[in-house]
Amino acid sequence: MAGTAKTTVCVAAGAAVLAWGVAWVYMDDGIGLPDGTARKAAPLSSLEGGRRQAGSVAQRQEILIGDGSTAYTGPQPGLTQPRRLAPGERPPQFVVFSWDGAGEDDNRLFSRFRRIGHELGATQTFFLSGIYLLPESERMRYRPPGRPRGASDIGYLGSESIRRTLTQVRQAWVEGNEIATHFNGHFCGPTGVASWSPAQWRAETAQAKWFVKHWRTTTGWTTTPPLPFDYDKELVGGRAPCLEGRHNLVKAGRSMGFRYDSSGNGEQVWPRKTFGLWDLPLQRIPMPGRSFEVLSMDYNFLANQSKKYNGSPARRPLWKNQMRAGLMRGFTRAYSGNRAPMVIGNHFERWNGGIYMDVIEEVMRDVCQKEEVRCVSFRQLVDWLDVQDPQVLHAFRKLGVGQSPPHGWGVAPAEFVKKPGVRP
Repeated sequence: MAGTAKTTVCVAAGAAVLAWGVAWVYMDDGIGLPDGTARKAAPLSSLEGGRRQAGSVAQRQEILIGDGSTAYTGPQPGLTQPRRLAPGERPPQFVVFSWDGAGEDDNRLFSRFRRIGHELGATQTFFLSGIYLLPESERMRYRPPGRPRGASDIGYLGSESIRRTLTQVRQAWVEGNEIATHFNGHFCGPTGVASWSPAQWRAETAQAKWFVKHWRTTTGWTTTPPLPFDYDKELVGGRAPCLEGRHNLVKAGRSMGFRYDSSGNGEQVWPRKTFGLWDLPLQRIPMPGRSFEVLSMDYNFLANQSKKYNGSPARRPLWKNQMRAGLMRGFTRAYSGNRAPMVIGNHFERWNGGIYMDVIEEVMRDVCQKEEVRCVSFRQLVDWLDVQDPQVLHAFRKLGVGQSPPHGWGVAPAEFVKKPGVRP
């Protein structure tokens, strides 16, 4: 991948590939679904978003959708319209905490970080893997591109984990968090998502939506409360497995209703659009004690530390401090510099005894309550970006990593001059 030689991408954690059935058939003019039907891709959509507001959620009327797995309950609670910056106003420091996979297994990490975010007034993005709502007994409904029916490089969840995941997704949305997608089978490598065409990405996304919108059909749990959102409107972005296949994913993005993509890797600079989508990549940040930078994701620290999920307990305190220092250095050089939104990626995993999860909690508690810091979801971030003056954002993009405006934030943006960034 592009970037420094030591930058590493995330991979699936040890699940075997299942091998049943026949290949998937793709249609350029429609999307095949697990129930055998086909339909056109969803149109572009947008919902209101903005800063979290405190307060309880009032009684909301449900309008059931499809088999009743989801329901329209009105605008998402706790969000307001974002505001355009006044001329010369310093932008807030946005920080996005995001989670790949987003299932609630026996580790109970989804609920842990949902509660922490709610306590801090921080919203997050949960990239839900569609098959986490599909019972393994129903796996043949999944037709992955280039793989046999039912195949997946991540494991299917058991019934109790699916129930818990539904509970967490439901509560997360009510609390203002975003439910995005990590797609389904997490296929990495040259024959995986990296090889998919735009049509295959559309087919994969349509299936991810179908699993979320039809879990009552696949589980038989007809009395379980529905998810309180219309997923066709809720789903506006995703992150590709292993950060691979992005080139064709973004080509398909607009036709799938996406407004952003977070599958790339980049630097701590202000984002721009690619194929009409906001490009919000993981970012290269300092790796303390090393001569290179690392992507702002838990797995990438692990890959440059223990290189395995259960490394030496004696070295874990060092690794923990190294990751925390790296994230805080990345945050500080943005916060005191160009104010570029910071993107942090994570997995609900207890790698190396859970040190990475503890670091994320510590960093959330440290940064989310600082002055002028807004810990938000990707959806809220793009809502804010979309209402800003394009010329102002263009001027922000001229600022290098860690670089403040040469004459301060109160001057006209046209006076910003790109200079070499400072890397503490």
